[in-house]
Amino acid sequence: MKYAYYPGCSLQESAREFDVSVRAVMAALGVELVDIPDWTCCGASAAEPVSALMNYALPARNLALAERDLAGLDVLAPCSACYLNLLKVNREVVGHKELHARVNEALGAVDLNYRGTVGVRHILDVLVNDIGLDAVKEKVAVDMGGMRVAPYYGCQILRPYEVFDDPRKPMTMDNVLSALGAKPQPWDVGNKCCGASLMVTHPEVAMHSVAAILEAAEGVDAVATVCPLCQMNLEAYQHDAAAGGHYVPILYLTQLMGLAFGLEEPSVRLNTNMSMDGSMRAGIRSRAWRHEPPGEGDETLAREI
Repeated sequence: MKYAYYPGCSLQESAREFDVSVRAVMAALGVELVDIPDWTCCGASAAEPVSALMNYALPARNLALAERDLAGLDVLAPCSACYLNLLKVNREVVGHKELHARVNEALGAVDLNYRGTVGVRHILDVLVNDIGLDAVKEKVAVDMGGMRVAPYYGCQILRPYEVFDDPRKPMTMDNVLSALGAKPQPWDVGNKCCGASLMVTHPEVAMHSVAAILEAAEGVDAVATVCPLCQMNLEAYQHDAAAGGHYVPILYLTQLMGLAFGLEEPSVRLNTNMSMDGSMRAGIRSRAWRHEPPGEGDETLAREI
């Protein structure tokens, strides 16, 4: 199994632990990732207000490179925003004769042309529909022992394009967590917005969203996410938003997968998560939630440490 890999900017800087853990987990599952040569920023959420054409041309350039240099491979984009931007090209540009021509005219300045033949895949899609949950289970070396994990999908994976899961009640991450031996926490905010980049422009609005999500995470051992911006908002602003003093590790799904696969902590960069101090890392390493005294099953790792 082989994919053209598009890490995106965040995974090279603020979300390095996501990139490292994705590569480690995919290697453990026998999946080959080939970086798209000379890839560049997809535009994130900043390009669209500046230029409608740039909004499409930036992600189209990366797909054109994959189409030319890694023909026949789907593009795997772990970052939710990158996935959305790349997918947007296939959904809104390809098949739209005039817009497609304008985008290719822009790409022509760097001797590129995008025909629209590259599939764009999210990591949850690949894990569930290509690799399969049985293959994930087979790789589990250290059962998560019923670790209570709240699956946080965020708002960009399945909106506005419903591709591999139900945006109203997504279950793909829940199913992967169950395959690891964890216990997905039922909650109704897993697909709600964390405030995204409003944390920069209107922090009071974003902080309200973060606080609501963290409050809903009461009683879990960790929150799992697959979005760098969601992870940053929930983790970096946790102390400001958690007025009640409830703190919880905010981990990437692939970090949890790596731990379940028996990979060493450096392989998933657990030490780089801001919410993970030494005590919390020790608690996760020892599966602290498995050693709770009788009658205290509702106490969480976050409360204990």
